[in-house]
Amino acid sequence: MKYKSLLLYTALCFTTVSCTVRISQTEGLSTDITKSGKLWASLWQQRAAEYDALCFQAYNVAKLRLDNSVNASHSKPLAIVTDIDETVLDNSPNAVQQALLGKDFEQEAWYKWTSKAACDTVPGSYSFFKYAASKGVTVFYITNRDEREREATLKNLQKYGFPNADNEHLLLKQATSGKESRRKSVLTTHEIILLIGDNLSDFASLFDKKPEQERQAVTQNQSENFGKLFIVLPNATYGDWENAIFKYNYQLSPAQKEELIKNSLQKE
Repeated sequence: MKYKSLLLYTALCFTTVSCTVRISQTEGLSTDITKSGKLWASLWQQRAAEYDALCFQAYNVAKLRLDNSVNASHSKPLAIVTDIDETVLDNSPNAVQQALLGKDFEQEAWYKWTSKAACDTVPGSYSFFKYAASKGVTVFYITNRDEREREATLKNLQKYGFPNADNEHLLLKQATSGKESRRKSVLTTHEIILLIGDNLSDFASLFDKKPEQERQAVTQNQSENFGKLFIVLPNATYGDWENAIFKYNYQLSPAQKEELIKNSLQKE
């Protein structure tokens, strides 16, 4: 009888400790918004049909605008400028991996991920760019990946057969993350009929590193260009929308980020 009681007591202790650990882990995840938030955003990106629908919608609008442009007269060859990450290629597995490790974005982990050339395509991207190429429109990829990532980036694009996936049409980050100078270099030889991206800075320098309220104001001012010249893809995981909340301070601790996020949310 004493032996059975001892076994029961041991089992109860083990269960209590196990449950405590699990609750503690869950609480840790739920209170660290910067990591658990990215996990939820990546879950939406990977599993929600609504995410796919938004991407298809963006590229369907882009196709309509493309058809309108190619039927008009132009003095220069036509070009589309597109971002890559979360616009053409899907990097959500890296965000998931980092979140499950209890980490936010890390540059070396990002390099390790992109070196695999393992990104899937964003829904609708390949068929759209293939269609654009069939209409004689050149695609330029302006990305803030850097020179270290050139070979793997081209390999990833070429794996799916994206048009113009070569050194001439891949414009990587050089001295600055701003894309205006690279867009201007395209304009010397081509007319840009569409700008496609998931971040407002993919479209114009007007949006570069602006405070939250100014980003909203510029977006309102440029409202007629969205769906016309600017085609936006959804990205709830990262971008300047997040950086603006943190006031572009890349040295903040997770606790400081969490405090800023909580203070910025509208509550009932």
